[in-house]
Amino acid sequence: MDIITAVTLFCLAVATVFLALWMFYDRRDYALFEHARRKSTFCCVRCHHLYGVPGEPDVWKCPKCGHENSKLRF
Repeated sequence: MDIITAVTLFCLAVATVFLALWMFYDRRDYALFEHARRKSTFCCVRCHHLYGVPGEPDVWKCPKCGHENSKLRF
């Protein structure tokens, strides 16, 4: 094996390792933080408090007065 072939294989191996690490950490971060990024917005019909909660629930209790409200739809 000559030097050019060895250097080319080494560079391809390093690039493959970096690509694999990038894909692994990208998928891990997406799985960990996607749920927290998605928020549902609510407006309390009793006290008019506007608040958001993580995830996509259809109903949630107001943190200010405790009244159960449905999600705002845009």
